Order: sequence, then C-alpha cells, then structure tokens
Amino acid sequence: MQASIGIIGGSGLYSMPGFTAHEEHKLETPFGAPSDAYVVGELGGQQVAFLARHGRGHKLSPSELNYRANIYGMKALGVRQILSLSAVGSLKEEHRPLDFVIPDQFVDRTRGRISTFFGEGLVAHVSFADPLCARVAAVAHQAGQRIGVNTKLGGTYLCMEGPAFSTRAESNLYRSWGMDVIGMTNLQEAKLAREAEICYATVAMVTDYDCWHEEHDSVTVTDIIATLHQNAANACRLVAETVTALGDPGECKCQSSLRHAMLTQRDVVPDATRRKLDLIVGKYFV
Repeated sequence: MQASIGIIGGSGLYSMPGFTAHEEHKLETPFGAPSDAYVVGELGGQQVAFLARHGRGHKLSPSELNYRANIYGMKALGVRQILSLSAVGSLKEEHRPLDFVIPDQFVDRTRGRISTFFGEGLVAHVSFADPLCARVAAVAHQAGQRIGVNTKLGGTYLCMEGPAFSTRAESNLYRSWGMDVIGMTNLQEAKLAREAEICYATVAMVTDYDCWHEEHDSVTVTDIIATLHQNAANACRLVAETVTALGDPGECKCQSSLRHAMLTQRDVVPDATRRKLDLIVGKYFV
C-alpha cells in the first residue's frame, strides 16, 4: 500500500478517529531500520503513513533516532508531504503551554548527527534558507485555527542535542538570540526531507516553559502529563483537519530541490552509491 502524506509523531495518532483500513509496513532501508513499522491507512480521503518517531512505547532517544531511515522509508511508501508533530519547550512568554507553534526557521545545536543522504562519491548541497514547506505549514496553521487551538505561524525552533534539558544559562542564551521554542528532533527530519524532495512542516506543541521561566520549578509532573494528554488530543484533531485540506503538492519547489544541488559529474558517481540512492536521485540520472 502506498501513501501520499506522511505523519511523524507519537504512536497515539494511530488510534485517532477516522483513521481506517490500516496495515503495518515494516521496512528495511539502505540506511538501516526506521524507528518502527509504518502504519498506512485512510484518513480524510487520503492515504496516510504514520510513524512513531521514538518507536511505540518511546524506546529511542532523540540522539539515537535513525533519521535517514525514517525519511527514506516515507519516500519508499510514495509520500510527497510530511507533517511532523513534536513536544517543545517555550522560550517566549507569548508561547504558552497548549499552544501550537508552526516554525519557519531552525537553529542547529545538535552534535554529530547524520543529516544527509549524500556522500560516498556523490556531493549535493540543497538550498535550506527556508527549511520548511510554507504551503504545508499554512494548511496546518489554518487547520489549527478551525479546530480552535491557539496556533501560531512562524518562529524559530532551536534543535538541541539532549537527552538532558538545557541549563538555565543556555536557556537564557537562546532567549537572547530570539528563539521561540526548543526541541530535540525536527531539524534532521527537515534536512533529509528536503534532500528527498518531500514537502515538510512541523507542528511544535508547547508543553511547558523552559527553565528560564520563574514559574518553571513549580510545574509538577502531573501538570506536564495533563498538558501532554491535551496536546495529543488536539494533535489528532489538527492532523485530521490538515490531511483533509492538504491537496497535491503540484509544482512546489520542495519537489525539485535536487535539480541544481548535485555537483558531482554523473559518470564518476560510484555504482554502489548510485544504487543506494536511486529512490532519491534516480530521475536525475536518466
């Protein structure tokens, strides 16, 4: 079964109302195994593939995720558009717990993560000035407004390494840079989706204020869990509304991001690399 839209988030999305006729696809990729089996089915009249980013039961830390396999698997299933959902901390007073922020920029504070399909004799440099698909982001923003969730379009997502959270000094530094939210996962997904010519946008679901906030230490685990549950319920509604409204990507520039990105002469690319990346670059070698 093929899918046109991919959803990356928590495993709770699999049981969302309206998601029907689903089946699991356990894939192996040239880059190893994805986080879990993809669950493919119908939602809002569209074929959708869901992937639990951290595996069902939350088994994988952000630093352990095989981002290449996760995005490659989506490409193998025919996905052309991805909506990602993740929990984040707020770095601004205006972004309150239970708000959704749909960023348009990233700052990378990760270390040593693999965030490209290329190398091994094939060099590519994709444009990443605008790292998220503005069209998918706009549709998700409108969906959030329709379902009554405080959803904000635009802002910068700082992607940190983890798994520990920031020190107070780091949190205040990021605030001085003008960052909006902080998380541990989405940057690598966005880079790899761009290389795979998949439209990608993320919904950052605010769970709490980061440790800069004077009330941070008074927040209890019970408070955070309650926010997580409410965010998950809102996420299901937003996903359903977005998928229903998300049309074909058509000529979106995300769909041809490799057209002028590969610098290596085609006749010197090693055969093994060519075969490994055929799903992604094959149309440019015809």
